[in-house]
Amino acid sequence: MSKAFEPPPDPSIEKPIQKKSHSIRVTLVQEGLFRQAPESASRAPEGTSAAGNDFWRIATEPYWITKEELAFLETLGNRLLSFYQAANRLYLDSVHGRAPRWVAGYLDQGKPESVIEYGRMNRFKSDLPGIIRPDLIPTEEGMVATELDAVPGGMGLTAGLSIAYASEGDRPVGDRDGMVVGFERMIRAHASQENPLLAIVVSDESKDYRPEMEWLGRALNQRGLRTRVLHPREVGFTEEGLWVDGEGTRERIDLLYRFFELFDLKNIPKSELILYAAKKKWVVLTPPPKAFLEEKSLFALFHHPVLGEFWLRHLGQETVAQLQRIFPKTWIIDPREIPPHAIIPDLTLENRPVTDFHQLGEATQRERQLIIKPSGFSELAWGSRGVIAGHDHPEEEWKEAIDRALQRFPTTPHILQKFHKGKKVTVHYYDFEGERTIPMEGRARLSPYYFIDGKEAKLGGILATVVSTEKKLIHGMVDAVMAPCAVAR
Repeated sequence: MSKAFEPPPDPSIEKPIQKKSHSIRVTLVQEGLFRQAPESASRAPEGTSAAGNDFWRIATEPYWITKEELAFLETLGNRLLSFYQAANRLYLDSVHGRAPRWVAGYLDQGKPESVIEYGRMNRFKSDLPGIIRPDLIPTEEGMVATELDAVPGGMGLTAGLSIAYASEGDRPVGDRDGMVVGFERMIRAHASQENPLLAIVVSDESKDYRPEMEWLGRALNQRGLRTRVLHPREVGFTEEGLWVDGEGTRERIDLLYRFFELFDLKNIPKSELILYAAKKKWVVLTPPPKAFLEEKSLFALFHHPVLGEFWLRHLGQETVAQLQRIFPKTWIIDPREIPPHAIIPDLTLENRPVTDFHQLGEATQRERQLIIKPSGFSELAWGSRGVIAGHDHPEEEWKEAIDRALQRFPTTPHILQKFHKGKKVTVHYYDFEGERTIPMEGRARLSPYYFIDGKEAKLGGILATVVSTEKKLIHGMVDAVMAPCAVAR
């Protein structure tokens, strides 16, 4: 970590910061969103992943964004919702022969037939994720979205951080309760009853996030939305629906929020019964079981020249232009041979078109400003796991990564994505051992949460994750600074 010269602390400034930082940490610990030392950032091994984001470096203030950046982020939600609607249409059109068949072929690649069947059911035909969370990198040229997450973690954490900083006088984006209110409105928009019972079902694979989901469940209950946070095995099934045992009673589940991944269904108890109940309309399931909407390959399809007219027709010129700016150039790493007269669109080396992904193995380090990662249906497709940055690895390791991606195409398609370096920012975090504020120069990732309330995507809050400049990838880790975003005064 690069450090600037640190002058002696000014007690008149440092004392209020010390009080504020301790108050924020105490609040987060009491709410189950943060672990106490010795597992805190100051004692954990450098670079250790913050599983479930439950320990990190606490910022002394929110991550500041400009009014212009907020205006951009507020309008982005509805553009991303339109993108999901169009992607859903494109897939179904492809299935029925109204769009190129290879579109559905790519989005179904490597998935079991049962998952494909659920995604195509008329029961879920128009259903979309109720929450959209892009991961945005602020660069010198503007925001760049590295991916879209339809089953995002971090909701409870962002909500808890917003409340903690608001309690200290800050004004996070979404205000104090924007995340909880947004989630509640999204759920109620799906409900047909006035007093529904919501079950948030958290799998073993997602267990690191259970504390924040339990926090969210408590917050929803306090707002009058009956909520239970359950392990899949706690969900009961009859031919009338899904149930959960209460204190001497059995309650019917009206809505089930799926906090588990579709690639993990074989390891989730009662997953077949949960999906069967959703198919029979005995329970409302969100996000819907549409694995094709959880693929990073959608970025590649958005940039594919053959599909340009489709996107323009369904999104309009303004939205297409904005998404072209924020979606990085992306390619599906396909091992199949292409005809002699064909090229891989927009992929070049030294201004020469690429016709075979193996050619990328000869790229120089300067030309390897590229990322390889699983497209979506994999346990390695989240949290920066399975990600290879070409410019950060020796040539032989880069070649091996290309070969692995090509070999795994039948079961786990990978994508190639242009790397965009984040601009440098400076944040301050509190060192609880040294009782001092420390500046850190780093690069940021912004994760805005959009909740679909009827037909609109409304911004509930934004989580900022900042890592020091020597890190090539940005994700929650114990030496990252994490904070809610607020507009600079």
